[in-house]
Amino acid sequence: MTVDLLRRLPPSCWSSIEGELALEGVKVSTIAAKVGTPFYLYSAERLRENWRSLADALTPLGVSIHYAMKACANRAVVSILAAEGAGADIVSGGELARALAAGIPASKVVFSGVGKTDAEIAQALKTGVHQLNAESYEELWRIDRIAGELGLVADVALRVNPDVDADTHAKITTGRRDNKFGVDADRLGRLDNELKAMTNLRLVGLAVHIGSQILSVKPFAEAYGRMRKLVLSLRERGHAIERLDLGGGFGIAYQNELAPSPAEIAETIRTTVGDLGCALAVEPGRSIVADAGVLATRVEFVKEGADLRFAVVDAGMNDLMRPAMYDSHHDIVPVRLPKSDVEYSLYDVVGPICESSDTFAKRRHLPTLAAGDLVLLATAGAYGATMSGTYNGRALVSEILVDSGRWAVVRRRVPIEEQIGWESVPSWIA
Repeated sequence: MTVDLLRRLPPSCWSSIEGELALEGVKVSTIAAKVGTPFYLYSAERLRENWRSLADALTPLGVSIHYAMKACANRAVVSILAAEGAGADIVSGGELARALAAGIPASKVVFSGVGKTDAEIAQALKTGVHQLNAESYEELWRIDRIAGELGLVADVALRVNPDVDADTHAKITTGRRDNKFGVDADRLGRLDNELKAMTNLRLVGLAVHIGSQILSVKPFAEAYGRMRKLVLSLRERGHAIERLDLGGGFGIAYQNELAPSPAEIAETIRTTVGDLGCALAVEPGRSIVADAGVLATRVEFVKEGADLRFAVVDAGMNDLMRPAMYDSHHDIVPVRLPKSDVEYSLYDVVGPICESSDTFAKRRHLPTLAAGDLVLLATAGAYGATMSGTYNGRALVSEILVDSGRWAVVRRRVPIEEQIGWESVPSWIA
């Protein structure tokens, strides 16, 4: 059963020391004793391993990789990827600032997002990003106007909505006709006339992104195939389509899923768009960072209910939103590994937030838990800390990085006393 509990912790970076889980040679309990719980814990080794696996498959095809900052934007994490040669996919001016601070040059930044403000577009153009991905004709006009005001010519790729079902969670699908993203593929006929009047931008390519956590190459093949036809059609009409941004969305295993391998993704790209002569790009996030991170939390107590047991932990939905927002699964692993004869019970693992949705697991079969036990929520490196908040007046969760036996706090816990200092009371209120 211990082997089963550890199945979501990459063996390349996790081990057992004195019967306890250790990341890259550092016991989780040692960190917990120093910084308190809850905290996110990242493996630098696993980040590099995931990056290199994807890069080894895609680089021979000439595909550039732009890490999707929204998955985990911690500067230390992004700095590791920057050192590996990563570019960045951003969706806000704040993420642009984070990418630059982490060492990713502006020339490797692609700015996506459906609602860029005037200020963000101007910031991106003045900084010299590689490309703006426009999501609508309205945005093309906005970019053209702002670029003209700055005396610049903007390199723009137009994001196309290919109306492809990614067969993923409804809240993270982005390539269907009824999603807010991109221009409908059948509305590209307007480009000929629209671009004639836009003198401050250059349409350099097309972009597509059909969703996240996609577990089959079939939707990718369908979307990329449609993009191939659009590139050829636009070229016939005189548009020099030089770049093709294929987005991200590569799924990973949270439970028992079979996710596409980097080699399968590479082969799908090669056979659909590899011969177009376009500069190709992808924008993975989850597949790089998800299993490189865990959320460490401590059991406060076990509550005996009428029909089941509740293991109440000190992490809440404010620290990890995914189960409440997406009904997502995260394996739960005790830091002190159970002995072979330990009893197992069914638990609902819940947090302290005043919401019924503050539940990390229901009817989970776990070794007997008790107050004070440390447990890990596995595969939490993506959309964990980056979505965390301070709901219920809670401290902002801390982040820890381990690298070859060394560890450091890479985001400190922000207590409520400091948060109150961010606010002010108007002078007219007694």
